[in-house]
Amino acid sequence: MTGAVVLDIEGTTSSAAHVHEVLFPYARKRLAPWVAAHRADPEVRQVLAEVGRFLGAGTAVSEAEAVRVLETWSDEDRKASPLKKVQGMIWSEGYERKELRGHVYPDTVEALDIWRSRGTDVHIYSSGSVQAQQQWFQHSPYGDLRDRLARYFDTSNAGPKKSADAYRTIATALSLRPTDLLFASDTPAELDAASAAGWRTVLILRTAEGTPPTPTDGHHPVSADLASVARLEAA
Repeated sequence: MTGAVVLDIEGTTSSAAHVHEVLFPYARKRLAPWVAAHRADPEVRQVLAEVGRFLGAGTAVSEAEAVRVLETWSDEDRKASPLKKVQGMIWSEGYERKELRGHVYPDTVEALDIWRSRGTDVHIYSSGSVQAQQQWFQHSPYGDLRDRLARYFDTSNAGPKKSADAYRTIATALSLRPTDLLFASDTPAELDAASAAGWRTVLILRTAEGTPPTPTDGHHPVSADLASVARLEAA
């Protein structure tokens, strides 16, 4: 019996294409003017200072330099937490203006309902900020799904997704043994890290996502969707 389930977002609960084709370009286009318009916001100043720390700069970088770095990270799809925080804040305004909506697969909703009916807590672990995760599920095509989710983890409060220590951190935060946790992702390297931390894993291979990653050693069970995983867990 699984004590709790932890889900990746891109390619697992939702379309990776939506992130790369809709959300990323939306934030990239607005990044420089948005920072300029919000430079007095303490949270924005903190993020810009964090850019300098990421660069190892001995002194604070200028706003213009920080923005150039953030734009470069965006173009490279870097999983840097300052970028994720800024993207999350820009997306927040997009959701409020109803210019954006999160994508969720229908079988994800079915899986969440199955796990909820079984009393199994479901958590999210994504490279996107906690704020971005919450808004993604709040503004889904199926309405606000946050009542089906317990906690959210990102690279700031847990660590890099390909590091086993991140999964140890999450297990400790949830007060659960690693063997009581199931992690679902479409990325084998993330599943390898979770497995190294003692977690159970399942590789989600959605044919709709194009050419999915191919497991090389058969180490992780494979499923085409989350509903199948939830039904198997409930059996």
